Amino acid sequence: MTSPDTQRPRAGSDILRTALRRNVGAMAWGTVLMGLYQAGETAFPIALGLIVEHTMRHRSPGALGLSVAALAVIITTVSLSWRFGMRILQKANTTEAHRWRVRVAGAGLQPVARDVDLKSGEVLTIATEDADQTADIIEVVPLLISSLVAVLIAAVALGLADLRLGLLVIVGTVGILTVLSVMSRRIGSSTREQQARVARAGAKVADLIIGLRPLHGFGGNHAAFRSYRRVSTDAKQQSVTVARVGGVYAGTALALNAVLAAAVTLTAGWLAFEGRINIGELVMAVGLAQFIMEPLKLFSEMPKYVMIARASAERMALVLTAPPVTTPGRERPAEGADLEVDCVRHGTLRKVRFRVSAGEFVAVAAYQPRAAADLAAVLALNVPPDAYEGTVRVGGRDLADLAVEAVREQLLVNPYDGEIFAGTLRSNIDPTGTSSIVPEAVEASMLTDVVALHREGLDHAVRDRGANLSGGQRQRLSLARALAADTDVLVLRDPTTAVDAVTEQLIARGVAELRRGRTTLVITSSPALLDAADRVLVLDDGVVTAEDTHRGLLATDEQYRLAVTR
Repeated sequence: MTSPDTQRPRAGSDILRTALRRNVGAMAWGTVLMGLYQAGETAFPIALGLIVEHTMRHRSPGALGLSVAALAVIITTVSLSWRFGMRILQKANTTEAHRWRVRVAGAGLQPVARDVDLKSGEVLTIATEDADQTADIIEVVPLLISSLVAVLIAAVALGLADLRLGLLVIVGTVGILTVLSVMSRRIGSSTREQQARVARAGAKVADLIIGLRPLHGFGGNHAAFRSYRRVSTDAKQQSVTVARVGGVYAGTALALNAVLAAAVTLTAGWLAFEGRINIGELVMAVGLAQFIMEPLKLFSEMPKYVMIARASAERMALVLTAPPVTTPGRERPAEGADLEVDCVRHGTLRKVRFRVSAGEFVAVAAYQPRAAADLAAVLALNVPPDAYEGTVRVGGRDLADLAVEAVREQLLVNPYDGEIFAGTLRSNIDPTGTSSIVPEAVEASMLTDVVALHREGLDHAVRDRGANLSGGQRQRLSLARALAADTDVLVLRDPTTAVDAVTEQLIARGVAELRRGRTTLVITSSPALLDAADRVLVLDDGVVTAEDTHRGLLATDEQYRLAVTR
């Protein structure tokens, strides 16, 4: 069902180690090239100091020309090493982010849901922003090492001029990093909370978009807007807190770096005034004091980025380490299988028992909508087998013993509110492109008028969530998709609630004809579908209370007649 790598539990630190291990080669080349870049940057003020000293001492045009050529080599090295080093690192970063996005999305889309208290909007945020921020560790480590190279080269060069200058750089760098590492922990905790609040705001938006039409229908859109504004305000306030903490961090880092640069410059000036270093060494020291602020700034920002990457990795671990809601079996149901519900107790269901023989068309008239929803949830595997009493069998085998993929190849439960995806009518009806009965499914679901309405036919573009379709068109499109799957066992729940009575009659006949010889269960109150079924089961107060044909029940059961006649 999943690859071993996706099944292996991993914490945030494990995710970071995996990302680093997978990109060792790219990081090694990136570190070498970025190290050359920082070494070249450091060599520039050193070369200037040597040129000044050499020129003042020898005053040779040839030596000056050679010095200029050396500077050109340094500048070329700096330019090319930065260009190719960042290309390698950013490619590895982007590739690694893609891997984790796919991994998190795959975990969220597995047939067996994971036991994690996150909404789909939060998982989406984790699969995008958190995956990108985790992959930033691929760039952080080489830049950290290359910045360290620059600081060490500067310290050695200054130490050769005077030991006190070199020690000042080393001691100052250690002090700066000690202060900033303590501050970065606050950034990490604040960032984790910010990411959680932003994810909750994203989940709220997703929920509101799904329910936008009903909200407008009963005037609840203003209350929904106020609810979202509260969630968004929480996210905004936390973002401001993170920005404030980040600003203090950046300001402190800049101030400490400036203090160190000023200390190096003033110390070099004092040593030159005392005659302990020459003019060329003074120029070098002043140049390095100015240059060292860049690698120090980069070096000091690394703890912050490491903490952000770790916080994002820990959020990804919430999804990747979550255990499955249930552990499925490995068996497969028999083809052309029957469907049996044996003493199932769940929610409003109280020891429901019935059997749909292979090739039979059975309808369930549920007097309580909640019971219809509970039955559909159990059959769709939205409820783990160990979360309800009783047994559901497909092809004579318990659902708990069957592999989830195998069950869904044989058994399809189509909800009445099936999602419509951005694409075309054809891609929504036949997402895999393998169905051989698309025309028949379109005909049976009475989607023919929608296809005929557009000159593109089945290639007519459909917007996300079917925004350019009416409610009835979306429902018929969802029904066409279920019929085109042509599974051995098909369960439909209220497939015609959004269509008129004439269309409903035609759909009932079309479904019965297309599904002839295949096992079909329809949970509905539609008289047309009830009449098309071989027999009807009455589900009342959580149990099956009657069984007969639709017309037989109309003649003998007053409560049934009142419940289903329109």
